[in-house]
Amino acid sequence: MSEPFRFDRGHTDDLMSFLAASPSPYHAVANTAERLEKAGFRQVSETDAWDGTCGGRFVLRGGAIVAWYVPEGAAPHTPFRIVGAHTDSPNLRVKPLPDTGAHGWRQVAVEIYGGPLLNSWLDRDLGLAGRLTLRDGTTRLVNIDRPLLRVPQLAIHLDRSVSSEGLKLDKQRHLQPIWGLGDDVRDGDLIAFLESESGIPAGEVTGWDLMVHSVEPPAYLGRDKELVAGPRMDNLLSVHAGAAALTAVATGGEGLPYIPVLAAFDHEENGSQSDTGADGPLLGGVLERSVFARGGSYEDRARAFAGTVCLSSDTGHAVHPNYAERHDPTHHPRVNGGPILKVNVNNRYATDGSGRAVWAAACEKANVPFQSFVSNNSMPCGTTIGPITAARHGIRTVDIGVAILSMHSARELCGVDDPFLLANALVAFLEG
Repeated sequence: MSEPFRFDRGHTDDLMSFLAASPSPYHAVANTAERLEKAGFRQVSETDAWDGTCGGRFVLRGGAIVAWYVPEGAAPHTPFRIVGAHTDSPNLRVKPLPDTGAHGWRQVAVEIYGGPLLNSWLDRDLGLAGRLTLRDGTTRLVNIDRPLLRVPQLAIHLDRSVSSEGLKLDKQRHLQPIWGLGDDVRDGDLIAFLESESGIPAGEVTGWDLMVHSVEPPAYLGRDKELVAGPRMDNLLSVHAGAAALTAVATGGEGLPYIPVLAAFDHEENGSQSDTGADGPLLGGVLERSVFARGGSYEDRARAFAGTVCLSSDTGHAVHPNYAERHDPTHHPRVNGGPILKVNVNNRYATDGSGRAVWAAACEKANVPFQSFVSNNSMPCGTTIGPITAARHGIRTVDIGVAILSMHSARELCGVDDPFLLANALVAFLEG
């Protein structure tokens, strides 16, 4: 079994590389799969028959990945220990007819995905990334990771009211990025550009899932570099920690009492209702097939699920020094204070007392401090995949995560220690 603090600040260095290399859910999944393969996991296809042998496996579907490790001697009714997370982040996504423009400017038509802080996308150098689908049905990742796009803010001279009334952005009119000059806007220009950049023959791309991203790399921040600024921490920070914990447990996985699992879903930011979202059938199908592949029955499946626990790991809110009144007055999570346990009695989070005990035991074993988060009673509380996972699969679920600032911004902020503290707690949880 692992010793406390298996991971150190080198984990945070690696997180920064992971964030930079994962500008879309599809890239995040591909990078996670590569890390799993290096640890001995192998990909299995959902259309193939699965065997019940021990070892690590993973399934890819779009922007989602489910990975699990079957230890030697696992019975069909062996329960699972699951780390749940999501791969998507709020941003601007390219529309089906992307080529537009006016008054000598060439622009890209975008749609708002999730609930981004819109002002954070203004006057920022943006790249373009995602997935291209070819005529033969295959897909190709694309990442233009250089300044290509920009959403220009209106000069204050043309809107004096912004100083007194605040910035007001119309989602349809004010957020279409520019990417060049010219009045001869032609349908197909953007996709033709991406085909050329990707070495794909002209006319081969027939579908796309594209989104913009800030090209500014993650960076250490602060007098003593005790902070990390970067994109998509919500929630690639948890995906990265979950993958690190799963591979660490699998590496020394003799005698594990549970089957450790990482489930990283897409579409959490818009409700999780998709075939790759937490409210879809992906996780339940994988867990059931794992039981049946080991010769289990429906009774074994019911026993396994009854003993299963899931940690829904997502970022949460650190106390904001400029808006402390927006937080609960007795619950002020601080960055570098350890991961947070999220509680909401109206089930916006899935944590209850028994779940808290599971989390406390894991943190104690890992020698990791943790903090508690509840919303101010006067403020609406966000939610996660936690309640969805609990309700859909009937498994005990606990909501945890890392406290950050600037959530849903194009560039978020966390403490340098919290990512590796989370990863260590996840190792202890997966080991049981």
